[in-house]
Amino acid sequence: MLKLLSYPLTFIYAIAFLITILVFHPIQAFCYRVFGYQALKKSVDALQFCLMRCLNILGTRITFNNPHNIGTDQPIIIVANHQSMYDISPIIWYMRKHHPKFISKIELAKGIPSVSYNIRHGGSVAIDRKNPRQSLPAIMKFAEYIEETNRAAVIFPEGTRSKTGEPKPFQTKGLEILLKKIPSALVVPITINNSWKTVRYGKFPMGLGTHITFTVHKPLKVSTFANRQDLINSVENTITQHIKY
Repeated sequence: MLKLLSYPLTFIYAIAFLITILVFHPIQAFCYRVFGYQALKKSVDALQFCLMRCLNILGTRITFNNPHNIGTDQPIIIVANHQSMYDISPIIWYMRKHHPKFISKIELAKGIPSVSYNIRHGGSVAIDRKNPRQSLPAIMKFAEYIEETNRAAVIFPEGTRSKTGEPKPFQTKGLEILLKKIPSALVVPITINNSWKTVRYGKFPMGLGTHITFTVHKPLKVSTFANRQDLINSVENTITQHIKY
C-alpha cells in the first residue's frame, strides 16, 4: 500500500524538484555575474533549503546532529559515507558557514540546471575517475584552494553510493591528497543513515517516510597525526561504527 502511494507522491516531488532547479539556475547565474561569489553562495544555500523542503512531499525528515562548535578560521575536510544524492543538500545547508565544496564526477558538471552551474562556478571540482592524469592534479589544485580560503572540502571516500546502507571500503587516494595539501585542516567525520531508503525501489518510485540522519563526530586535527593512514583509519572506523543497516 505504501509503495502504491509513493507513485503519485514521487511524481509530485519530481515536478517540485525540477521547478526548483530550473528557477534557481538563472538566479545563480545572475547572482554570480552581477554580484560575484558571495551572492552565488547565498543563492546556492537557498536552493539547498528548497530542495530539502521538496523531500517533505515524500514524508522525508532530516535530522542533522552537530554538537561541535567548529570555527571558520581554518579549513576543514568533511568525510562522510555516501548513500544517495540526498546526502548533498543537508551538508551544504547545515554546514553552510564553512562553504562546503565537493569533489564531483565530471558528468555532473554539465547538463543539470543549477547543479552543474554551481559545480563549475562555486568552487567545487569535477573529476574524471577513469583518468588519473586529469583527476589527481584537479584534486591537488582544489585542495590548495581550500587551504587558501579556509573553506570546506567534502569527500565521500567510498567512491560509489551504498544501495543498502552497508559501508564500502574507503578508496583513500583522494583523501590522502587532501590531507597532504591541507595540513592546517580539521577533519570532520560525518555518518549518514537511511539516505539510501529514499531510493530503495530505484529512481521511481521513491521511498516514503524516510528519516535521514547526519551525525557529526569530533573533529580531528591533521597536524596531530604523524601518519596520515592512522588518521584515515580512525575516521573510517568512526564513520562506519555508527552506520545502521
